[in-house]
Amino acid sequence: MTAHNQLALIAQQILNCRKCPLHKTRKNPVPGEGNPQAKTILIGEAPGYWEDIKGKPFVGAAGKFLDTLLATANLTRQQIYITNILKCRPPRNRPPQPDETKACTPYLDKQIQTIKPKIIITLGNHATAYIFQKAQLPYTSITRQHGKPQNAKLLGIRLTIYPTFHPAAALHNPKYKTLLQQDFQKLKQTLNQT
Repeated sequence: MTAHNQLALIAQQILNCRKCPLHKTRKNPVPGEGNPQAKTILIGEAPGYWEDIKGKPFVGAAGKFLDTLLATANLTRQQIYITNILKCRPPRNRPPQPDETKACTPYLDKQIQTIKPKIIITLGNHATAYIFQKAQLPYTSITRQHGKPQNAKLLGIRLTIYPTFHPAAALHNPKYKTLLQQDFQKLKQTLNQT
């Protein structure tokens, strides 16, 4: 089965998922989208309001800023795959609960195994904590570890994990905007080395 077909099958499973209560409050699940042969996967926390409406990742204000950041690193959405830890929007955009993360991350793991990326960019604390734990790397906080690439073995795949802040953080705090811009400048160098 091709990666494209495998990702479509995972998306269908997400559409029919009833593993946690979030399926009751969502409008649309957001499985993820992008290039099935991507060298780079971006992983965020969970869909927000506009993502829930449209069923696509990073389409709101944070998504517009993400597009600017991607351009800084010479990346386009057509080159990458974008997804989230949770595939359904939590009420009022609250952080993912442990039981929701446990129920939903097998889908993410399958997406990673299907694409076999060379680099995973984690956006924010929840995505970074999950991916670091899965790769058996020590994790303290996103403020300490952002912009520092980590070579790792994740789900049997040798890759680089590149943690940074979630673009939504920059919408609430200008300090994070500068840090994100710096991280994506550094990311360009990391991409050239992978």
